[in-house]
Amino acid sequence: MKLNKFSFCAIAMAFFFMVSCGRKVTRIDNNTTVDISGNWNNTDSRLVAEEMTGSILTADWLTNHLQEKSGKKPVVIVGLFQNKSHEHIDAETFTKDVERSFIFTQKVGLVQGGKKREELRGEKADQQTNSSASTMKKFGLEKGADYILQGSINSIVDAHKKQKVVAYQVNMELTNIETNEVVWIGDKKITKYVKN
Repeated sequence: MKLNKFSFCAIAMAFFFMVSCGRKVTRIDNNTTVDISGNWNNTDSRLVAEEMTGSILTADWLTNHLQEKSGKKPVVIVGLFQNKSHEHIDAETFTKDVERSFIFTQKVGLVQGGKKREELRGEKADQQTNSSASTMKKFGLEKGADYILQGSINSIVDAHKKQKVVAYQVNMELTNIETNEVVWIGDKKITKYVKN
């Protein structure tokens, strides 16, 4: 089948049009606020984590702990954060933002919890038989946490036709592990108006 000049030009233009209308990706700074869908995003996670840890570290419990323990800074473990919102939110990204904020301030010690702690203990167990005595890490020397931080991410959606308001609320509680006393409670709300 022979193509005449007109057919060839039409095919070439169609190909050019398809290629030029393709997806374009642009890298942006991680601190830039971009909210395309109106859903919970990395900016929400980072801002809530920074504000909440700032609130935790300026509350009375910290001063009380330092006085009772002769200036020894408290050790915190970040426990379970439940996603009770209407959308899929990976709570681990939020807890990592919280842990990063704690480490950045150096006002509290931070220890591993959950599956990461289990992996560390598994590595120590493996070292008992597979590492030299001079490099083997011993059991029973872990730093015990004084407090556990737990919380939840919740949402309420109010929608009508092409408009919706999504209200997110992150609740956090810091509990003294030895006494089960709740020493701090805080929450942060973010509300988004989305119009399609």
